[in-house]
Amino acid sequence: MTNTKTSPMKAGIIPVTPLQQNCSLIWCTATNKGALIDPGGDLDKLKAGVKKTGVELEKILITHGHIDHCGEAGVLAKELGLPIEGPHEADRFWISRLDEDGKKYGIAGEVFEPDRWLDDGDTVTVGELELDVIHCPGHTPGHVVFYHAPSKFAVVGDVLFQGSIGRTDFPMGNHQDLIDAITQKLWPLGNDVTFIPGHGPTSTFGQERKTNAFVSDYALG
Repeated sequence: MTNTKTSPMKAGIIPVTPLQQNCSLIWCTATNKGALIDPGGDLDKLKAGVKKTGVELEKILITHGHIDHCGEAGVLAKELGLPIEGPHEADRFWISRLDEDGKKYGIAGEVFEPDRWLDDGDTVTVGELELDVIHCPGHTPGHVVFYHAPSKFAVVGDVLFQGSIGRTDFPMGNHQDLIDAITQKLWPLGNDVTFIPGHGPTSTFGQERKTNAFVSDYALG
């Protein structure tokens, strides 16, 4: 991922929880400061992964309130003394259920309050990097995407996958909102944007516009 020596940003993926959720570690090559995006669980594995890179963690970023993405984010934040930014406050509903969802899915979950809720058009910083916050509801009402324009790189959570899109059959999901978010907010960023999804392999927006059975230009006709 965006790994050339001159790149201002680097990224790695550490899959966590039985749902194999892609926790992303992103960092600023100028300062070596980094952030974990969606540290949902397996905290020992995450800490070992960060240690291996030598990156200095500065904060935790959250795309949305589902347990595999943020179940243990509050635990990690307390342990390491890190602030949590995201998601959009419309996902307070999901974060408030983390304890009960944890019991249901057999994944550790603990309710937390982010230090900062995010809105569409906000920016978050990691070292000297500045990422745009794009509110993309549909999978959950408060889902956000993090986009680094200079690297043409996005972390999209469960909005979009290689060959698929996020489920919308959970409480407060909305299929049309999700389609609109993808086509009206993500596609305009360009076909050459590489993205890390919440599960599975990376892809590009251009590839998905060509081949994705749900949101390709052909599928949407």
